[in-house]
Amino acid sequence: MQHQKIPILLLHGALGAAPQFDSLKASLEPHYDVHTVEFSGHGQQPFSPEGFSIPVFAGEVLRYLEEKELDFVHIFGYSMGGYVALYLARHYPERIGHIITLATKFNWNEATAAREVKQLNPELIEEKVPAYARVLEDRHSASDWKEVVNMTAILIAELGHQSLLKANDYAMIASPCLLMMGDKDNMVSFQETIEAYKALPEAQMAILPDTIHPLEKADVPLLAYYIRRFTTQKI
Repeated sequence: MQHQKIPILLLHGALGAAPQFDSLKASLEPHYDVHTVEFSGHGQQPFSPEGFSIPVFAGEVLRYLEEKELDFVHIFGYSMGGYVALYLARHYPERIGHIITLATKFNWNEATAAREVKQLNPELIEEKVPAYARVLEDRHSASDWKEVVNMTAILIAELGHQSLLKANDYAMIASPCLLMMGDKDNMVSFQETIEAYKALPEAQMAILPDTIHPLEKADVPLLAYYIRRFTTQKI
């Protein structure tokens, strides 16, 4: 009888898309049934009439699980993808196995959101970092990349007003969680990561050495190692 591989779902971050996971996917495929989802408005997915928010993205993940007939899945979520994964574990625990997050920002308030929103100005991106503007244009083929940036700014501002996951929500998450962050991430603080780690009932934490925020800069073999090590521990 063929041994069935465990399904794992990779969720991208804000302004991200599925192809960013190509090398990680290749590292994981010998061991897992690997899936990726693009949130609406990102990559090749048009904007959803339902809106552009964490709950909408979570709903898209659930629909994907239905389509693929996956009753249960481990999730690796990068940045905002990790936030969506934890939101799912909080509200739909029966579908979610282990969760691994990388570079996820947990502490959303007016001040942290305002700082991020300031960076999310399409005209400024075009002027100051034209190479990144071209990356975004290529990446978001189904939409206008500037609209994706503007909608992301709104989403983050809303999170600043009303954080969807508070300490008591983390306390309700039954999934085993591994929170990873880079030691040189200037968007995510050690403090907020440690607070989330302490609030989660079943959590581990890993600090990746010499690692900044962008996914492209992460050490893929090290990520794959941590994902495998964590998901093969018993639930």
